Amino acid sequence: MEQALGVAVVILAVVVVALVFAVFALARQIGILYERIAPMGALVLDAGPAVGAPAPAFALEGLDGRTVELGRAGPVSTLLFFLSPTCPVCKKLLPILRSTARSEQSWLRVVLASDGERTAQEKFYRQTKLEDFPYVLSTELGMAFKVSRLPYAVLLDEQGAVRAKGLINSREQLESLFTAKELGVSSVQEYLKSA
Repeated sequence: MEQALGVAVVILAVVVVALVFAVFALARQIGILYERIAPMGALVLDAGPAVGAPAPAFALEGLDGRTVELGRAGPVSTLLFFLSPTCPVCKKLLPILRSTARSEQSWLRVVLASDGERTAQEKFYRQTKLEDFPYVLSTELGMAFKVSRLPYAVLLDEQGAVRAKGLINSREQLESLFTAKELGVSSVQEYLKSA
């Protein structure tokens, strides 16, 4: 009897351990599934210049020493991408930004924006090989667009008006800004609500 009770306890312990592993495996799969079906568009925060409004005009010195004009009419649209050297999601999106800049160069330029200590920003700029992008440091720029979370992007049209904006965590969310501009709506979510 005692031996049977001992065997039952061992079997129960094995079953509990197996269930713990199964729960962790399911939690991991739920996380992967959530990432795949994340909301379709960039999360628009109701702060900063409204979609359709003129963007604040800036002439800022880039890390390469060149002047970067923002919020003024130009030959192409501008994707203003706010990032930080300490933001892991921002780093994950850099290859996507490179790819987008190449594939959309006929109508779009990508400008990176940040604030903070210049030395740390320059180190990040060199280490991540961002020389292909204009990269500006400006606290005032972030304040003008009311950027409170990163990574955040603002799409400006050729006339310097805000066409779309929002938090960006994936390629799909980045492309949702371009889709919103094409559809003439402030966000893909707004379009889906009205459809």
